[in-house]
Amino acid sequence: MTAPTTGRVVVAGASMGGLRAAEHLRAAGWTGTITVIGDEPHMPYNRPPLSKEVLAGKAPFESLAFTPKAAAADVEWRLGTRVVAADLDRSVVALDDGSALSYDGLVIATGMRPRRLRCPGPLTGRHTVRTLADAQGLRDELTRPDARVVVVGAGFIGCEVAATAVGLGVREVTVVDPLPLPMAGPLGELLGRALLKRHEERGVRFTLGTGVSGFEGEDRVTGVVLSDGSVLPADVVVESVGSVANTEWLEGNGLDLSDGVLTCGQLRVGGRPEVVAVGDVARFPNARYDGVPRRVEHWSIPTDTARHAAKALVAHLTGAEGEPAPFAPLPTFWSDQHDFRLQSFGAPVLGKDDVRILDGDPDGDVLVGYHAADRLVGVVALGGQAAATGAARYRAQLLKQPALTA
Repeated sequence: MTAPTTGRVVVAGASMGGLRAAEHLRAAGWTGTITVIGDEPHMPYNRPPLSKEVLAGKAPFESLAFTPKAAAADVEWRLGTRVVAADLDRSVVALDDGSALSYDGLVIATGMRPRRLRCPGPLTGRHTVRTLADAQGLRDELTRPDARVVVVGAGFIGCEVAATAVGLGVREVTVVDPLPLPMAGPLGELLGRALLKRHEERGVRFTLGTGVSGFEGEDRVTGVVLSDGSVLPADVVVESVGSVANTEWLEGNGLDLSDGVLTCGQLRVGGRPEVVAVGDVARFPNARYDGVPRRVEHWSIPTDTARHAAKALVAHLTGAEGEPAPFAPLPTFWSDQHDFRLQSFGAPVLGKDDVRILDGDPDGDVLVGYHAADRLVGVVALGGQAAATGAARYRAQLLKQPALTA
C-alpha cells in the first residue's frame, strides 16, 4: 500500500529543468503541493534561441516561453526569488527574501551560470549569453554601427554568437580560443577543421592557440590583450568560456559539489531518497556508457533527468515498492550556425580517439561516427537537413548498443 501523496515538493530552479520536474511529478502521481523557486522574473523559457534568433532580432520573448502542461496548472511559482541555503537534515530551504520553506521532497534544478574571465580591465562592454536579459543587452551592442566584436571561446555558444553577429552585418568578428580548432573539445579535430573553414568562409576571423590576459579601456573595453601581448581592438566582447554550477546554496550538507551535484544512478543526492537533481547541474552516471558520473549540458537532459528523477522521488514519497531501472539517457543536441546545422546523438566526447566518416565529405554534408572499444557511441552530422536526417537514422542503433562496461 502506498502512502498518501500529500506534503510539499520544493523545486529549486525555475528554468526548463524545474518546469519539467514539476510536470513529471504530477505525471508520476504526486498530488501534493509543488513549489518552484527561480531567481529570474520570467516563467521558464527556451534558452537555445538566445544566441541565435533572439540575438538576431527574429524571435520575441513570447515565442520562447514554455506553456506548462495542464496537469501542472496548480504548481506554485515563486519567481524573482533565489534559494540561498539548504539544511538537508531538517528538510528546509532558505530564500533571499528571508523566508524558509520546509519540504518532503527536494528537486535541485538550479543549473549553471556563465564563467567569467578574471582579467584586469573594464567590465562595461563585456557580455555573456545565458538569460533573456543577457541576449537583449548584447543585441543592443551588436547593432551599433561599425562594432568590432571579439568572442572569447570557440565552443558552441561562442561560435553561434559569432555566426549571428556576422549575419547582423557586424563589421569585424574575431573568435579567440586557446585550443587550435573551434569546438575541438567536444567534437575533435575532424569536425573542428571543417567548422573553422566554414566560419572563415562566412567572414569570421579566428585567433587560436592563445588566451586572454586582460582588457584595455577606461570606462569600457576598447581592446582584448592576448597572452602573447598582442591586442585585438574591440568595442564588444562576448565571454563564452564555460559554466559554473549554481551549488553554493547546498554547501555544508556533506555533498560532492566538485562539479555540479553528484547523484547516483537514480539521480538521488547524497544517499537521500527525498532529494534528487535534474538538468545540467546534475553529475550522474549514465548506465548506457561507462558509469562515470558526468554533467551533460544538452537540451534533452533537463527533460530526461526530470522524468526519471520525478519517478524515483515520488516512489520514495509514496512508499511504492520496486526500484526504477538505472538512468540511461541518449544525449541529443543541435547547433545552428550560419546556414548549416550540427546535429548529434549519443556521446561523441567518449569516442574522440576513434572518429570515422560514415557518409559524405567534410567539405559538404558529412556524417561522422565516434567509437569507443570499437562500438559506436555517438554520431554528429554537419551540413544541411539531409545530414541531420542521416544522423537521426543512427538513433535506434545507438539506443540498442550495450553499455561500454558490459
